[in-house]
Amino acid sequence: MKIHEYQAKKLFKKYGIPIPDGDVASTVDRAKQIANKLSGFPVALKAQIHAGGRGKGGGVKLATSMDEAIQFADQIIGMTLVTDQTGPEGQKVKKILVERGLNISEELYLGIALDRSNAKIVIMASKAGGMDIETVAEESPEKIIKVFINPLLGILPFHCRDIAFGLQLSLSVMKSFYEILTNLYRLFVDYDCSLLEINPLVTTKEETMMALDAKINFDDNALFRHKEIVDYRDPDEEDPLEVEASKYNLNYINLDGNVGNMVNGAGLAMATMDIIKLADAEPANFLDVGGGASEEMVEIGLKIILSDKNVKGILINIFGGILRCDVLSKGLVEAARKTGINVPVVVRMEGTNVDEGRKILSESGLNLTMAVDLKDAAQRVAKLVTNG
Repeated sequence: MKIHEYQAKKLFKKYGIPIPDGDVASTVDRAKQIANKLSGFPVALKAQIHAGGRGKGGGVKLATSMDEAIQFADQIIGMTLVTDQTGPEGQKVKKILVERGLNISEELYLGIALDRSNAKIVIMASKAGGMDIETVAEESPEKIIKVFINPLLGILPFHCRDIAFGLQLSLSVMKSFYEILTNLYRLFVDYDCSLLEINPLVTTKEETMMALDAKINFDDNALFRHKEIVDYRDPDEEDPLEVEASKYNLNYINLDGNVGNMVNGAGLAMATMDIIKLADAEPANFLDVGGGASEEMVEIGLKIILSDKNVKGILINIFGGILRCDVLSKGLVEAARKTGINVPVVVRMEGTNVDEGRKILSESGLNLTMAVDLKDAAQRVAKLVTNG
């Protein structure tokens, strides 16, 4: 789960990580009030969407007067901001963060993430702050400092020293950096984060350090421990179909293809998408109904797939275990009766109660294509969507 910059900065403040004075606004009048309270210019106005590259897209402006602040607020609020991360359709801006401008001396990058290959937490830092860190990692990997932390031991003073010396920090900000990094690590662990970034973390001409930006992603599977974080969720920033699926504990990710997929198991879903591509078609979604899905969940999952106008055909690939084939078939039939299926459907099923499941589908009167195996299913659905 992602949150906005202004929300991440509330958590930063809670953990003693210095941030610029400011507040969030959803109207031009509110932005003007905040700018007045900051008592002086320049002030930064920053679009609040779940995407990076906002500055390049015109979503971050530095105002040197109240007239400019009002003008920029009016430009940004309500705009459709297009960045590399939003895609060409962009994202509508509904809120802006208005902050005091800083006398910046240096911009740094600081991030914490999970390194699953090492079963450790990795701290990443670079003197190339304010830039696209992905570009830095690709073109100049030597500019990124990495320190790996055993989560059972936690962050230790020598970890902070390694990062600080790698960044060539001056002695005047060294202590402040140690505190920031230690508190960031506590925040990362306490809230089950999967990613935490400050880009840029700035040093000022007054020899202080501040988090000029803030990005936090949380592990969805741990949100039950953090009810207050769930309240930060902004459905407007997420795909509507993914939001709807999450209400029923369905794992759904919208993609760009035209073959809808329903499977039971993440590994099976990945294999299904791969074989669809090998058959020269493109998956329209990742939908894992899970091992313990009910008839209702199957029905809802099919409705979600059918609500995607890009879907020209559906491949249902079920290996019956906890989710029995007869349960899947009953849910499919019920969904078809309630919603109507206007695209070709190919079904491949094996496992528990497969004969009962196939019988239910054959007697349902639905126009379904039964496949022999997964390869056959992918080839059939690819042919159907191509010919259709």
